[in-house]
Amino acid sequence: MRRSSFSPLHLRCVAAEGPCGWLLGCGLPPSLPPSLPGCLLRAVCMHCLPPEMVCETKIVAEEHESVPGGKKESAVLAAPSSSSSSAPSPPPMWGPSASPAPFPAPGDEEEEGSREGVSIRPFHPSEQEVVRRIFNEGILERIPNTAFRGLKDQPFAQVLYGAMAVMCFVVTKSLLLTCCLPIFLMGMRYYFSRKVILNYLKCALNTDMSDIEQYYMKSPGSCFWVAVLNGNVVGIVAARGNEDDNTVELRRMSVDSKYRGKGIAKALGRKVLEFAMVNNYSSVVLGTTAVKVAAHKLYESLGFKHVGVVEHYSLPGMTHSFLEQMFFQLRYHRYCLQLREE
Repeated sequence: MRRSSFSPLHLRCVAAEGPCGWLLGCGLPPSLPPSLPGCLLRAVCMHCLPPEMVCETKIVAEEHESVPGGKKESAVLAAPSSSSSSAPSPPPMWGPSASPAPFPAPGDEEEEGSREGVSIRPFHPSEQEVVRRIFNEGILERIPNTAFRGLKDQPFAQVLYGAMAVMCFVVTKSLLLTCCLPIFLMGMRYYFSRKVILNYLKCALNTDMSDIEQYYMKSPGSCFWVAVLNGNVVGIVAARGNEDDNTVELRRMSVDSKYRGKGIAKALGRKVLEFAMVNNYSSVVLGTTAVKVAAHKLYESLGFKHVGVVEHYSLPGMTHSFLEQMFFQLRYHRYCLQLREE
């Protein structure tokens, strides 16, 4: 008899029943219930084991914690009998037909449930206000992001602020004032970020976002879509065609903050790509001033390639004063997705 290494407890005999009706190599009658008290079973060929038959045992560990509140159990499983014994064999508890479906990973489960019920459809004029609200909230989020997170991408500003702190300590000899200076500098960055971005928002709300129907839905080569979940508009995106270079620009993408992380932004992006292919555009382009890494990863996941960056980008409404240039800097990233060669 060959015995494999074992631990508590799942015992399977690959054998037939002997003439006495006992499971070969187990020393246990087949009438026993499949669940036994937790212990170590030794495979002992006794009573009626013929020399030519082989009993193979396999013991698999069953963790107590795998079933909340349950006890450690052992199961004796036998292969179908080849003899004429009338004693019924206990049915197998595990096998191809009884194996449980694997549980989905937490991320996969969330993705499956989140995309269910989300639809992307063309904009309707009755949704003008909710679309403007989603766009407005998305732009306002960029104020602290540009003021604070954006500083890590501005080495010149970092050196300048560091030099100002050193000069403050040298001139005033006050450690307190030197420690307060960074707070003042961050406050100035927030003030000018808010001032510039609010001017930009006002400009956008008075141009294309003031009449979406006229600017996008009635203009050739353009369209505007909304993402709808449970009857609520939760995301927006626009496409604006350019016949001169046969490209379409992805614009105004934004998702309600309460519904992010559900794959809605990617679905909106794919809608623009589908629009570009149906209308035979050669490429899709976009530009963004976003400083969040997640936004750039989204574009890359859609197939866009980063093709350049513009330092000290100028937004509509900027005055370009000395203080504004000192405390507000913006980088403009360009992306392109080539659909076909011209």
